[in-house]
Amino acid sequence: MAAEHVLVLISVDPETSHRTNEAIRIALGIIAGENHVTIALTGPAAKVFTTEVEDLVDGEDIQKHLATLKKLGQVFHVHTGAIPADERWSPDGATIVPFTTDDVPRLIARSDRVLVF
Repeated sequence: MAAEHVLVLISVDPETSHRTNEAIRIALGIIAGENHVTIALTGPAAKVFTTEVEDLVDGEDIQKHLATLKKLGQVFHVHTGAIPADERWSPDGATIVPFTTDDVPRLIARSDRVLVF
């Protein structure tokens, strides 16, 4: 069976919900199943790249999952409107691909499955 391409679109605020961590954990699990995954962060979900990630809900777990994804070479798509001009926002070695709202249909179209959080 051929590997599938899965889009994991995350917009949940990691300051108020554990769902951001769960979405990242699920994406990591899908990658472990040897599928291709696009992780797209919109709105407050981009806060996972704050230097104060441990202060987020499940922040320590988010930090661990992001570190593993970075080691695997996972690219993170981040909506241009979610990238703050703030020195506390630090992708710390992650490859960031900015995208716009106009890019969302293309991301969906190239995916076999889409998970939205």
